[in-house]
Amino acid sequence: MPSAWRNLRRRVLTPSVSETLLDKRGFHKKSPAAQEVLETVGRTFLEGYAYAMEASVPAEAEQRLEKIPTRFRGFAYEGAGMGFAMLDGLPVAGRGAVSGFLSGRGADHVYMVYVGIGWAMARLPRFCWPDIDRLDPLLRWLVLDGYGFHQAYFRTADYVHRQYREEVFPWPAHDSPSYAGRAIDQGIGRALWFVGGTDADLVATMIEKYPESRRSDLFSGAGLAATYAGGAEEEELRAFRDRAGEHRDMVAQGSAFAAEARVKAGLLTPHTELATRIFCGMGPVEAAKVTQDRRPAAGASGGLPTYQVWREAIAAAFAEPGRG
Repeated sequence: MPSAWRNLRRRVLTPSVSETLLDKRGFHKKSPAAQEVLETVGRTFLEGYAYAMEASVPAEAEQRLEKIPTRFRGFAYEGAGMGFAMLDGLPVAGRGAVSGFLSGRGADHVYMVYVGIGWAMARLPRFCWPDIDRLDPLLRWLVLDGYGFHQAYFRTADYVHRQYREEVFPWPAHDSPSYAGRAIDQGIGRALWFVGGTDADLVATMIEKYPESRRSDLFSGAGLAATYAGGAEEEELRAFRDRAGEHRDMVAQGSAFAAEARVKAGLLTPHTELATRIFCGMGPVEAAKVTQDRRPAAGASGGLPTYQVWREAIAAAFAEPGRG
């Protein structure tokens, strides 16, 4: 049971669940079913966050996280990732919460945990940011993906409707700082799936309002969200794939990333199967294997971070004949 101090900490630092309601956010409501999916995602994220805030050790939170239904459990781990990163940033809490979480069951949810760390970065003052250099050199760009999602979700007028971009971002890691804007855009693309209420046609229209140079990353992020979160039917997904045009392969790349995140965590769902069949031309296990087979060693290549080299290799695989 959480102590009185940890319970108070959770109550003070946990955002209100009302902040995740589509009416509160002003997001599009496509249908009652889609609204329920998105609001359950938000509610479950905050559950995971609260579990981290109340836990004396990460394993205590894990026991509660594992009881979350399969479809939404990854979002709870994402929220817990944010929570543990917030605790690491608090002077009175000490350090090591995130690393402890990732040394246990959180390791299978590393993609979601890293995204959750990005949420914490958006809420913490810069001097409290995590030591990014200590995170996996290949995957740590997902932190900025999480940051971008947070900004588009909570500062929608700027990041979505006015297409604001942080041209210079104080990326604390010592690698490819010029790539930060692109990683943030990938998170903004994921958020557009929520802002658009899973209305694939509306999401594509919103992406098309951004400069052409940004659309590849935005389509990739939206494809990831459509595959991981769901909320759209087959016809909608096919139309979204077609609207992506020359960025279709990046939609497949994002979808494959989502499949890998769910496969690694043992959280496969029918909506993920549907999305990868349409976006990738194969099932989620096969799509996940495409990402695994092309995963490079850490480092930089030609001025690009290896993370981007990896994304491009995955996209190229889906451009090959027979790949859908």
